[in-house]
Amino acid sequence: MGWLPAPVERLLDVALVGELTVIGRDGRPVTHPLIPLYDGERIYMHSSTLFSRKLEHIKRDPHVSISLTDPIALGGLTDRATVQGTARVIEDDPHSQWERLILDLWRKKEPVIDAFLKMRVALPLFFERAVIEITPERCLLWEDGDTGRAPVESVSPGEAAA
Repeated sequence: MGWLPAPVERLLDVALVGELTVIGRDGRPVTHPLIPLYDGERIYMHSSTLFSRKLEHIKRDPHVSISLTDPIALGGLTDRATVQGTARVIEDDPHSQWERLILDLWRKKEPVIDAFLKMRVALPLFFERAVIEITPERCLLWEDGDTGRAPVESVSPGEAAA
C-alpha cells in the first residue's frame, strides 16, 4: 500500500472533486477540477483528449498538486489536504485503455458512469480519454480543516531518502 496518511487516503476515497494544479505554458499554475481516483498507491485522474491543454502542460512539466478542500465534494469530512507529485499522461489507446486502468475505481466512486457508458454512441468524443497517473511525493494535511495551524507534512519514502 501507499505511504499517504490515513486521513488523506480517506479524503481521496470519498472526494468527488479534487483540484488538479498543473504548470501552464507561461510558468503559472493552472487549476482544473477533476475526479480523483485512488488505488492505495497512485492517484488517477482522466481527461478528454480533445483540446486538452492540461495534458499538454503535464507532458511539458510533470509537477502537479491535488487539493482536496471542498466540504461538499468530500462528503462532509472536515480534513483538508494537498498532495504534490509527479504525473504522467497515459494515452496510448484513448478508446479503451482508460477503461482497463480506471473504470473500476471510477464506478466505485460514481456508479452513474454506467449510464454514460450506455450513451457511448451519442457521446463518442467524451469517451476518448487519457489517464493522468500521479505518484504522490509530498502531502500537507490540515486536520479538521484548521488552516490557522501549520499543516502536518508527510513525504514519500523515496523523497525522504533524497
